[in-house]
Amino acid sequence: MRNIKVKMAYLGTAYHGFQRQGNAYTVQQAVEEALEKLLGESVTIYGCSRTDTGVHAREFYFNFHTANPIPCGGLINGGNSLLPSDIALINCEDAAEDFHARYCCKGKEYEYVIRSSPVKDPFYADRALNYRLPIDADMLNEQVKAFIGEHDFRAFCRHEGIAAAQRMGKSTVRTIYDASVRREGELVIFSVSGNGFLYNMVRIMAGTLLSLNEGKLERGAIARLIDSRDRTFAGRTAEPQGLYLNRVFY
Repeated sequence: MRNIKVKMAYLGTAYHGFQRQGNAYTVQQAVEEALEKLLGESVTIYGCSRTDTGVHAREFYFNFHTANPIPCGGLINGGNSLLPSDIALINCEDAAEDFHARYCCKGKEYEYVIRSSPVKDPFYADRALNYRLPIDADMLNEQVKAFIGEHDFRAFCRHEGIAAAQRMGKSTVRTIYDASVRREGELVIFSVSGNGFLYNMVRIMAGTLLSLNEGKLERGAIARLIDSRDRTFAGRTAEPQGLYLNRVFY
């Protein structure tokens, strides 16, 4: 039995996240159905992360087991011919038997993309947050440095995620390696990398930056929000279409 590691990318607009659900179409379901047709056997894929409805991935890894001897080139070409146009298998390799895309992951990098313009652009409708106000990207780039380091990010986690972590005895402490905000023309991009992320954490971070930009939070508020460990003090949960899983580290 082979353990195959696959890198893929997808636009999440048409899907209810990555993980298979009983009542909604997901990326996992689409990929498993394509691989089952290609390989002629039942397939279960194990993803590196869960993504929310409408969230995209430029780099996403999964692994699965198969008895089929198909070479990786055939798997990529054959899989892509069976997948919808908004999901692409990029490459694959035979992995060690104990490799698991989620549990072997060392960290991830996310980007949140905001299009700052008073006039909406339909070509960004599902691929960036359309934001009508000007953005002080330099100011936000200074403010996001407060995220860096090991902190309890409970204030930046959806309430359901906090409750689930408490039930399972899991920590809400995470380490952020880097965080920045940069401008690329009319796009403002928030980038953050860390050893792990809580439920809706990056989207709440992005919403908090927008609150800072709008003057609803004072400069220097991020450190105080982290110390508060209170979700009600942080900014809104930004819409999903601006979020991309950008890189995965092993």
